[in-house]
Amino acid sequence: MISSGISIVSYIFFRLLLPNMRIVSGIAKGRRIFPPQIEDVRPTKDRVREAVFNSLRSFDLIDGRHFFDLFAGSGALGLEAISRGAKFATFVDRRKVCVKVIQENIEALGFGEVTDVRHCDYLQVASTTTKNDIVLLDPPYNFEDWDYLLSHLSAEAAVIEAENEIVLPESWRSIKVKKYGSTFVNIVVPADKH
Repeated sequence: MISSGISIVSYIFFRLLLPNMRIVSGIAKGRRIFPPQIEDVRPTKDRVREAVFNSLRSFDLIDGRHFFDLFAGSGALGLEAISRGAKFATFVDRRKVCVKVIQENIEALGFGEVTDVRHCDYLQVASTTTKNDIVLLDPPYNFEDWDYLLSHLSAEAAVIEAENEIVLPESWRSIKVKKYGSTFVNIVVPADKH
């Protein structure tokens, strides 16, 4: 029996039915990761992750940085960051099932030494970020607390993924906005950053 009480056969069958997610580039390129099976998690598609991290690379915003994945879900964004050269990634999710899946994905990739997983609400961590951090924001559908969240962030840059274009508070400005299917991706920096 697997720890949650399901049989090994059920566990294997369940894993085979999950969406095929892989790390796109870097030291873990091609390695499979799994999303949690809950309704409000929308894993970032591989092609969107690839575009996001190619953009971050073009702005020199990956190597040696600490990434915070505040609505981590599967951890795909933070894991991609580590694979591509980030120094450390902190994963935050309030749902136990997500925390468990993130820990399993980290273990499978061997990234335990350069990651931290926190089972808490994003607001408990948002205010602890610093001007040298990169924050990944891919919340559940219909998230509406953007102003509040962004007003509590201190970061070198943030990546916002949402189903609608976000109106930014005056303290942030976009350096790149792109739509991928039904997902808007906005890379933002503090308004006073040149």
